[in-house]
Amino acid sequence: MSQPVTDKSEAGSRNLLLFLIVLTSFINPFMGAAVNIALPKIASEFSMNAVSMGWVSMSFLLASVAVLLPIGKIADIAGRKRIFIYGNIILTIASALCGLSTSSVMLISFRVLQGIGGAMMFGTGTAMITSAFPPEQRGRALGINVSAVYLGLTLAPLLGGFLTDLFGWRSIFWLNIPFGLFVIPATMYAIKTEWRDAIGEKLDYRGSIIYMFSVSLLMFGFSKLPDPLAIVLTVIGLTGMALFVFTEFKVPVPILNMRLFTQNKVFAFSNLAALINYAATYAVTFLLSLYLQYIKALKPSDAGMLLVTQPILMTLVASFSGRLSDKFDPRLLSSTGMGIIVAGLGMLVFLDENTRNSFLVVSLVILGTGFGLFSSPNTNSVMSSVEKRYLGVASATIGTMRLAGQMMSMAIATLVLHAFLGESKIVPGNHLQFIAGSRIIFAVFALLCIVGVFASLARGKKDI
Repeated sequence: MSQPVTDKSEAGSRNLLLFLIVLTSFINPFMGAAVNIALPKIASEFSMNAVSMGWVSMSFLLASVAVLLPIGKIADIAGRKRIFIYGNIILTIASALCGLSTSSVMLISFRVLQGIGGAMMFGTGTAMITSAFPPEQRGRALGINVSAVYLGLTLAPLLGGFLTDLFGWRSIFWLNIPFGLFVIPATMYAIKTEWRDAIGEKLDYRGSIIYMFSVSLLMFGFSKLPDPLAIVLTVIGLTGMALFVFTEFKVPVPILNMRLFTQNKVFAFSNLAALINYAATYAVTFLLSLYLQYIKALKPSDAGMLLVTQPILMTLVASFSGRLSDKFDPRLLSSTGMGIIVAGLGMLVFLDENTRNSFLVVSLVILGTGFGLFSSPNTNSVMSSVEKRYLGVASATIGTMRLAGQMMSMAIATLVLHAFLGESKIVPGNHLQFIAGSRIIFAVFALLCIVGVFASLARGKKDI
């Protein structure tokens, strides 16, 4: 159970907790987006093609998706602060190892370790904020945290590009180390509260193993389609996920209470909307980073200067929309944001080798505004729709939706690029094929977001 702090220090402890979580919410997306900017440099050093470049991003996402749900339940039982600290330790060590990598296999392997540490952090951070802040302040706090994510995304293309140009791609991973060395002891010694709202419950080991095995096969197989082996892996993964759902309905203490989906409309459709939203947006930066550097021949730093537009708008709008969601129906705010994203993606469908940078900036402004308007209210909807003992699971679930969506987004992008480019590297001779594939990807993403608008609206009105 939670151990409350004294009234005198309560506000200060809450704000310190928020600050520490905000730091981790900043550095994770920063590193991921900065790595996207550095991919051409990494590919040059390790002789990687477009598909293998995608796996530098997807390995992190796959590992995170595979462990997030079990981690959320473990955190509810063992203590969210404890798991948060362990996650920071693992991520810091993994970042150092990524910086020391001498091959693509080493880098991708250590990115898997990073994904596990990252899952332990963002699977607990949102739950701790929700536990610490009263309902009337929760949207503001979650909005600040989401804004930190977008601030990381904002600085990543710009700072990541300059770091890559000046010090090489490895410096992106080194940057994470001082953050970890500060957050770890500060959380251990300055935060006295521990949150264990499911203390005494037992972990569903069978469900955890089925889930981790099935989701790994499903995501890996999906990313390799239409290869025959990938089809087999995808089918096995889907079968395993069906078995997982069946198992979770039967066990007394599941890692994911499936009745949250069958009996809680807000929880179910808010998570579905998050899954669709991230599936339709995450790979945009990946594709535009490659477009600007390969097609437009921009340096990483110059590409970063342009790509910074979208996360700047995300940061500004997310903080504002989080406050709005304390007063107005998050369903309408999120659905409006999703509709705006459709417009931005629709513009990118017309991308070609002569597209003006100003056109890209406008489309990124629209995308950033829509995403910022969607994310904070949607997170507030999820976290406010469950009991305290499910907060860790709820945080892990929305984190899983986010990461699964990101993984799906990268899988769709690499699948289409593979269809157009095969195993070839991106060279002037296949630039037109790359652009044609990118346009199809943006069209698929726009259609997904149209579906997402209806999923967001289907959650129903906010209870007042």
